Parts: sequence; C-alpha cells; structure tokens
Amino acid sequence: MNKNDIKITLTSHPKEKPAPETLLFGREFTDHMFTMDYSPEKGWHDPQIIPYGPFQMDPATMVLHYSQSVFEGMKAYKTPEGKVVLFRPEMNFKRLNISNERLCIPEIDVDFAITALKELIKVDQDWIPTAPGTSLYIRPFTMGMDKSLGVTPSSHCKFAIILSPVGPYYKEGINPVKIYVEDEYVRAVKGGIGFTKATANYAASLKGQQKAMKLGYAQVLWLDGVERKYVEEVGAMNVFFKIDGELITPSLEGSILAGVTRDSVIQIARSMGIKVTERKLSIQEIFEAADSGKLEEAFGSGTAAVITPVGLLTWEDRSITIADGKNGDFTMKVYNELTGIQNGVVEDRFGWIVSVA
Repeated sequence: MNKNDIKITLTSHPKEKPAPETLLFGREFTDHMFTMDYSPEKGWHDPQIIPYGPFQMDPATMVLHYSQSVFEGMKAYKTPEGKVVLFRPEMNFKRLNISNERLCIPEIDVDFAITALKELIKVDQDWIPTAPGTSLYIRPFTMGMDKSLGVTPSSHCKFAIILSPVGPYYKEGINPVKIYVEDEYVRAVKGGIGFTKATANYAASLKGQQKAMKLGYAQVLWLDGVERKYVEEVGAMNVFFKIDGELITPSLEGSILAGVTRDSVIQIARSMGIKVTERKLSIQEIFEAADSGKLEEAFGSGTAAVITPVGLLTWEDRSITIADGKNGDFTMKVYNELTGIQNGVVEDRFGWIVSVA
C-alpha cells in the first residue's frame, strides 16, 4: 500500500481548537484519525482518514476481555520556520511491531505506517500548538477485534492513530519530582510483556502509582519482580542515575521498555563525553551512593514528559534528596539538547528529525 490507497473523508463539523495555555496532557483530540483493519483473507486493508469519533464494538470484542492491545507514543512539532517534523518515528513503529508480535497481532509495514501518519498530520496540522512546552502527541495503537470469549488470538485486528495537542505532562513543567520506591507491587517480570507497550502493563501499574500519589509522591520507582532489589522503571519512564560522573541506566533484559527517548539520551550523553553504562542497578547501591556523596543526579525519560528530574527518593523508611532538590546541570543539558532538536532550534547532529511535508 501507499498514500494513494488512503481514503480521506474530512469532517463537516470541525472542532474549536483549545487555547495553548489551557492544554493538559491527552484531554483534547483533533478532527481526524487514521484507521486500518486486518483479516486473514485480506491482510491489512481499507486504510482511511476519517472524522475522529467512537468505534462501534460488540460487548464480546476480545480486546475488552483479554487486553490484546498495544500502543505507541510520539510527537509532532512545528519549528520556528513553520516546518512540521517528527522525532524518530521509525523507532516507534518498529517497536510497535515488537509489541504486536508478542501479543499475536500481525505486523504493520513501518514505511506505510509513517506515510499514513504524515498524511493524517497534514490534514490536522493546524492543531499543532507552538507555545513553549506544547506539541502534538501521537497515539498509534492496535487491538484484537474478534467477537469471542474464547482465550485465543484474535484473527481480526484494527490499527488506528489519534492525535492530541498537549501541554507539559506535569503541570509544573521540568521541575524535580518526589519518587516512591514500590516494594509491594511489581510491574513486570522477564518472560512476560514488560518489554512491550502492551496496555495491560499500564493497568498493572495503576495500583502502585495510586498508592504513591496518596503518600504525596508524583511517581513510583519500580523494582524487579523477582528479587525486589533492582531498579527497573520510574512510572512509565526509563530511569537514569548519574553516579560519580557515570550515567547508569538499567539494562534491557526482558522486563524493561526500550525507550526511544532512553536511546536518545544515551547517544546525547556519549556525544558529550559522559560514560554511559547499561547494567543491573540495585536500590541499595543508589542509597549507598547517596551516603558517600557520589549520587549526583537522577531523572526519568520518556516521550510524554521528555525528561523528569528526580529531586527526592523514598525507599522503605528513608528518603534521600538528589542534586539538592534542584534540576541538575547535566539533566538540563540533556533536556535542552533533546527538546532543542525536537523543536528545530538545535542542530540535529544525529539525523533524528523527519519532515512531514
């Protein structure tokens, strides 16, 4: 398939666009969406851009019962010159296929997915906000659509992309957050689906996140599901610790998502001459590094928030303050280069930006 196969039906009732200063994360949606269906007989077929609206689903649709669904998250930006760009979209769609394979959903052609996304953004490009800290969030997702209560892979699936103009993920912007180390609940284990962006992963994380928020924390730091000692992710983000001049992030061993922002941070840090190590990192080691004065900075990375500095970390009955509770110098260097590349105000030294036009 190519872009000429995409049928476009424009809405007759365009919505009023929200003011940039009122934007929250993921609450407003553009006028149109992309959809495509799968059947064993036709493969992926009927690609179309249509007015944004509800899907009609039978109560027995399998995704509602067995969570056979995965998603991605990326963003579109408008540069100061008015050019519309994407940030590393091929990595997101390749990862979507990794998730699809694990959830028994047929693979999607990456090149066509990028083409479809570009066509959708062209239709709704006036929705891209340009105020500082804003962007157009992109949510591609797939799901099993068979009508059945049998526990088996769905033979009919749907692929869709929706768009949402967003403000900062955290209302306070890039400011250090308080993190609670969760040692009761677990997010994922090796051999499961922790390395995918399966919807079920996020349902499993809600209880721990709710618990942390009730205790006054912004997010949860997840430990491994077997020994409950090794750091994995922070909320829905990958996590980094700068210890004695070295940037350390948990290695990808089957229960941690291979974040696009994570990979970008690693490349930026190495280009700055910082030693980056991917390995198992225990929560005990982090607190010992704090005791010895070697823990310099910590932050989470992900598409939604980009970079989130960690100012305070609580584990069991002890709390440590990181970087004096302020934004660390290195954290801000990474944030400024990464967001600068995304917004077209810093040179793209890595070839990550893809033009929509």
